[in-house]
Amino acid sequence: MRAAALALFARHGFAAVSMRQIAAEVGVQAGALYNYTPDKQSLLFDLMRSHMEELLEALPSNSAAPVTEQLEEFVRFHIAFHDERPDLVFIAYMELRSLEPDNFAVIEQLRGRYETVLESILQIGAGEGAFSVGDTKVTTLAIIAMLTGVTTWFRPEGRLSLRAVQDQYWNMVHRMVTVAPERTV
Repeated sequence: MRAAALALFARHGFAAVSMRQIAAEVGVQAGALYNYTPDKQSLLFDLMRSHMEELLEALPSNSAAPVTEQLEEFVRFHIAFHDERPDLVFIAYMELRSLEPDNFAVIEQLRGRYETVLESILQIGAGEGAFSVGDTKVTTLAIIAMLTGVTTWFRPEGRLSLRAVQDQYWNMVHRMVTVAPERTV
């Protein structure tokens, strides 16, 4: 049921998918779905929450490593983790608008925990003089958006391997945080 809902939400969008369509995809009557989930909203929330919890659980923590290595590890991890879950990534970012306020608050809190890991690396690096970052929060959000975007275009059968993509994105992120920010007037 979760896999069918995930595929349908990713293909058609949450609002366009009915419980009847999910049931048909699974091969059961619509009423049978309610034995497993109270409603479509709960199903969407469960998919998003599970994704964020798995992301946080899998996130490597190597705080003893030099800060540049921590940042590289974060970049490579984010790309690899999300590459394996493109439909979940799409839903986790594009269907936030479909969550009811209480569910949105839970997902936002989980996303905040993930963002804080990267922001802390950037703050430590800036404090040590390893990075030159104007605003760590804005830089955090920019890096995450850039890394997450890989799932929209990367294909394993394409001209670049996942490792080559990770290498290029690491180089871009590294240059982004080690170049002095432009001054604004």
